[in-house]
Amino acid sequence: MSEKRQFRIWRGDETGGDLQDYMVEVNEGEVVLDVIHRLQATDAPDLACRWNCKAGKCGSCSMEINGKPRLGCMTRMSTFGDDETVTVTPLRTFPVIRDLVTDVSFNYEKARETPAFAPPADVAPGDYRMQQVDVERSQEFRKCIECFLCQTVCHVIRDHDENKQAFSGPRYFIRAAELDMHPLDTRTDRKEYAQAEQGLGFCNITKCCTEVCPEHIKITDNGIIPMKERVVDRRYDPLVWLGSKIFRRGETPQTSVTTARQGSATPGSAHGGLHSHAGGSHDSRAEAQAQSGVNWDREVPHPTAPAVDDRGKLPLTELTFDRPAAPSPFGDDVTFPLPPEHLNFAHPDQDKH
Repeated sequence: MSEKRQFRIWRGDETGGDLQDYMVEVNEGEVVLDVIHRLQATDAPDLACRWNCKAGKCGSCSMEINGKPRLGCMTRMSTFGDDETVTVTPLRTFPVIRDLVTDVSFNYEKARETPAFAPPADVAPGDYRMQQVDVERSQEFRKCIECFLCQTVCHVIRDHDENKQAFSGPRYFIRAAELDMHPLDTRTDRKEYAQAEQGLGFCNITKCCTEVCPEHIKITDNGIIPMKERVVDRRYDPLVWLGSKIFRRGETPQTSVTTARQGSATPGSAHGGLHSHAGGSHDSRAEAQAQSGVNWDREVPHPTAPAVDDRGKLPLTELTFDRPAAPSPFGDDVTFPLPPEHLNFAHPDQDKH
């Protein structure tokens, strides 16, 4: 079945333009991009529209349909009422080149600014190994097709052009999050870079980027919010601040990290090993891997070590170590509040209280 439907499409270039009305034939099961192609073949052969795969995987046909950023190839005509006018405009956040084509070079500039993956220097290409749980955590963000719908809908740059210089946008926040959780990435400043250079603090987590993502990536909940939390923990957590202040001048904190560097284990450990961010495994090999930014033998932490060392001091590894503990806050295996058996530090006699 076919019928005539009214389309209102923005026509113009960088100097200006306006909306023009068209009556176009629409067939059952078609998407907006199909109708635009028919319009190009009939009434508007000079209509400019960017597209490539027509399968929702290249991100080329990004446009605003009835005011919402969408992919033309994934927006079915059946979602609109029979008498509804379909308005198609270019992405509002980026400069117009012509008709529905915009200049999205801003995003590629931000991509070049983002530090690349930094593998361990002592691991040869082809010898990288990751646990499946780590693959699954970052795989969500690897689904990004760079349609830049999240970028165009983000009001930080959509409504404030002056922010573009200092704000990378949600697409590159999840890139930073992905690399920050990568067990083989040796850079330890991903969070600090996101805060200082990418403008993470500008984001006020309205979740509009998540709503428009065609790949259903939970950009805000799984990427931006955990990154913001970890930045705040590092910069403003009073316990972290206190941990850096309570030692006397010239005294080295006796954490499991410094103890490991001195070649001895933390006394009283149930397994004779180390209690650290190696995952509570008390395995010297896992500890050594954690020090180099690699963790292939991670286990879920269990309260198997004493709460204090031989001096009666609480080890501050959990508060001062420069790498995140496992399990990752980005995964679905963590619930809040954390159950007692997942806490790294617990009272030795907790079962008696």
